[in-house]
Amino acid sequence: MIRQLDPAGLPAATGNYTHGTEVTGATRTVFVSGQVPWADEDGKLPDDFESQCRITWDNIRKVLTEAGMDLENLVKITTFLSDRGHREANSRIREEVLGAHRPAVTIIICDIYSDAWLLEIDAIAMA
Repeated sequence: MIRQLDPAGLPAATGNYTHGTEVTGATRTVFVSGQVPWADEDGKLPDDFESQCRITWDNIRKVLTEAGMDLENLVKITTFLSDRGHREANSRIREEVLGAHRPAVTIIICDIYSDAWLLEIDAIAMA
């Protein structure tokens, strides 16, 4: 069972994340390596953030599907953004992709391994 932890005394979590996630009764854990915006179909890398973000989420979904899980199994997400200017688009797309599901989330602004990548996302899922 996955339970969201949003204790009194902390500012309300805005957007689709929670301050903490408690998992009880889990029998499997999947650690998703940092996924980047490489699409399998053509190997091309789009220049715009929105396309890169959607491809990255699709790659996460593919890893989870291979494990017999889906995005609802995510309990922790860490997103690395190449530029602070991508924050709003990142949050909007994450909300679209996850819907009402609210895992624990960390966002870090940093250099990313390839200058062409505008983001990288790693995750933990449990079932």
